[in-house]
Amino acid sequence: MAHSNEDLVREGFAAFARGDMDALRKQYWADDIRWHVSGRSPLAGDYEGAEQVIELFARLFELTGGALSIELHDVLANDEHAVALFTARAERAGRQLTDNMVQTFHMRDGKVSEVWTQATDLYAQDEFWS
Repeated sequence: MAHSNEDLVREGFAAFARGDMDALRKQYWADDIRWHVSGRSPLAGDYEGAEQVIELFARLFELTGGALSIELHDVLANDEHAVALFTARAERAGRQLTDNMVQTFHMRDGKVSEVWTQATDLYAQDEFWS
């Protein structure tokens, strides 16, 4: 049987794939969620609260013309944290990106309260999003 935090993360990835930002905001995220994106691209930095994270997601889809997809490989979880392993694929301005990524989730009261995103090839990510 999967840990409840594993289920939460998997369901959150499915909501993202459907474009269901309301479900992410209301069902899966704490109101004061913090989202950290590594690197030096214009998208790198810290996002505070659901609205800023939703704006980040909107920007990702805007920059790729909707050509962003996530293939979730696995989720590992315990009572306080979860780790998701996935491949991100995107196209932008004639360029393509395929990168294995890791997200580390901190959980609080049955919701995601903080996320750290790390790319395998940070240089490729920075170049793609810049």
